[in-house]
Amino acid sequence: MKTFASPDHALHFPKGELSGGELVRPYECPERWDYIMLALTAGQFGAPEAPQPLNMQVVNKIHSSDYLRFLRSAWQRWQAEGFNGEALPTVVPARRMQQREPEHIDGKLGYFAMAIETAITSGTWQAACSSAACAQSAANVINTVQRSAFALCRPPGHHAGIDLYGGYCFLNNAAIAAQTLLDNGASRIALIDVDFHHGNGTQDIFYQRDDVLFLSLHGDPVYAFPHFLGYEDELGEGNGVGFNVNYPMMPGSAYDIWSVALDDAIRRIAHYAPDALVVSLGVDTFEQDPISFFKLTAENFTQYGHALGKLQLPTVFVMEGGYAVKNIGTNTCNVLRGFQDI
Repeated sequence: MKTFASPDHALHFPKGELSGGELVRPYECPERWDYIMLALTAGQFGAPEAPQPLNMQVVNKIHSSDYLRFLRSAWQRWQAEGFNGEALPTVVPARRMQQREPEHIDGKLGYFAMAIETAITSGTWQAACSSAACAQSAANVINTVQRSAFALCRPPGHHAGIDLYGGYCFLNNAAIAAQTLLDNGASRIALIDVDFHHGNGTQDIFYQRDDVLFLSLHGDPVYAFPHFLGYEDELGEGNGVGFNVNYPMMPGSAYDIWSVALDDAIRRIAHYAPDALVVSLGVDTFEQDPISFFKLTAENFTQYGHALGKLQLPTVFVMEGGYAVKNIGTNTCNVLRGFQDI
């Protein structure tokens, strides 16, 4: 399995986030990448390759032009106002408020943010582009010989929508991988999100499309971030009706419950008969993760990697969440190893 990673991830390093009413060090931290790299080496996966430069023509099919323009310029606008620290919104448009893009950077941050825990720093844009480039490069190597690849993406991407950032995400890496596969000749892609949190951004991007079947296994949004998407009755719109499938699960769900949802998702993927599979690989379903409430064990990651492997599809794994930092490498490699052990 080819792997792709970039040291540019470290250019994005916010120093704090609000959690439970306190300013804490972000759970999404650079050492997540370090622990995965150590585990890849120990697991003899081979040295990761540097990604090719990001093809923005693909990105422009995923995100709106005004949103991309905002991301490119946000830090410079923040500095131009004389602000110190990190760029965080102080106001977001609520229900019944007119939603026009403001000119001032404080307003722009709120306009494009879906959550206020995610800071923009001086290196965020470059790190996000390098992260997306890893996903795109992984998709580009998929062919009749190279049947799987892993993109060690940081920052993650599945909360980034057409024109929204948040949940530590800026560019939707998995969506970019799926679009790359389509542009390379695929007709249908299945995209399964196994992160604890609902892939609201990916749902947003593909909600009206039938060339990507999106399936998400996640904590019930009644109780879990991002709260406002991820319900079972969200089935898609227009051409996309029936191609969006959500599996919300209750607090305390262990593998016996989670695997039932996975089995159903795998059946749907097989029926869809896609040309390739993209996996939004979040390992924050782990029983010791500090910001989730699922109870998967390290062994369970191997089990579901094996189940995905049995689909026998060309597959791109795209790294998402996982915040039990010292366990993230083991759990990630368990999925990849289980996938290969078929």
